[in-house]
Amino acid sequence: MTTLIDQLKQGDIPAFIDKIANDEGISPQTMIDDIIKGCVVICRNNRHDFNPIAIGRGTRVKINANLGTSPSQCDFTNEINKVKAAIESGAHTIMDLSIAGDISSFRQTLAHEFDITLGTVPLYEAMAVAGSPEKLNIEIFLEIMEKQALEKVDFMTIHSGLLQKHIPFTEKRVLGVVSRGGSVMVQWMQCHQKESFLYEHFDKILSIARKYDITLSLGDGLRPGCTADANDTAQFGELETIGELVQWCRAENVQVMVEGPGHVPLHMIEENIKKQKHICSGAPFYVLGPLVMDYAAGYDHIAGAIGGAVAAYFGADFLCYVTPAEHLRLPSIDDVREGVTASRIAASAADLARGNPVEIKRNLDMSKARHEFDWKTQEQLSIDSKKFGKYLEKVETDKNQNHACSMCGEWCAIKRLKS
Repeated sequence: MTTLIDQLKQGDIPAFIDKIANDEGISPQTMIDDIIKGCVVICRNNRHDFNPIAIGRGTRVKINANLGTSPSQCDFTNEINKVKAAIESGAHTIMDLSIAGDISSFRQTLAHEFDITLGTVPLYEAMAVAGSPEKLNIEIFLEIMEKQALEKVDFMTIHSGLLQKHIPFTEKRVLGVVSRGGSVMVQWMQCHQKESFLYEHFDKILSIARKYDITLSLGDGLRPGCTADANDTAQFGELETIGELVQWCRAENVQVMVEGPGHVPLHMIEENIKKQKHICSGAPFYVLGPLVMDYAAGYDHIAGAIGGAVAAYFGADFLCYVTPAEHLRLPSIDDVREGVTASRIAASAADLARGNPVEIKRNLDMSKARHEFDWKTQEQLSIDSKKFGKYLEKVETDKNQNHACSMCGEWCAIKRLKS
């Protein structure tokens, strides 16, 4: 099977390229060139029939929503409702991180019923099958990876950059290893006293990715879990290995992006983004938050949105949402809505600062609608139109229906200078 990069290099241009380029406000040829270079990815399993999106250089910042079951909460109906809430709130992709129940059936439902990019972390299901990190092996992992590929997963997080030589660096950390996948691989390497099977057999992982044209998202198993651990030797050591794996993917015409932190204080975000872009040769950067402080529990979606806006301004391409439930529990449906919306605000703020014409126009249109007291247009343009309608409270101030809101009423500055 050929990959999208194979096709583009051969001059075989899929119809969706023109649509995506038009949506992003860039030329199709620019998009084609950037996909071939590896600066843009279009995550799309060749068995998955849906409308894909572009992530990377020159495109608008995209939002991912994580969801899935846990051993303590395994209600797939509730998870489906979370998917619906995420999509309604503006998420561009979803990742199924389920570790309990009939995961395959759930994932097939997601791919069949929702027109959205689907991601997973195969190591989670492989771990569930093996029963413990010690019993994991490359055969189990590849079997799960191919099964998920057949279930039409479009991108997969692979923790291949975490090696034995990086483990000692975590001993000086405050929080050590906070990545699920990272902790599993550390346990496996310590038990077997061998190099990571995800690194040693990366060629076999690439073979499956090529077969199904799956985009690999190289996971940061050593992402910092607190601001004190940000930008340390462990994180950047793993990033160096990930940079090597990016080149390996590109040599096989497999699309690849890179995952990042985590918890990073504001003044360290720029260094983080620029280092990733340099080491990974411009590969799209997918960040969790990053959260800019450690004690915003219950409000981590705000801490994450602040970090996400800064990260995206400096070049991050893809934001994984953070919900108010982060560090505390599985998110509820309302948590999902708040998390997606907060990340969308971060992405839109960065897009505006980066000069995206679509974002500039939307902000300008909103300002004009406010000047004209055009509440209907304001509602349509708002990032959350339902909340706009719920909060709007007008005060009758004149017979022309140019009513101000209850904040100022007759004292409205715009109204005074229009009359």
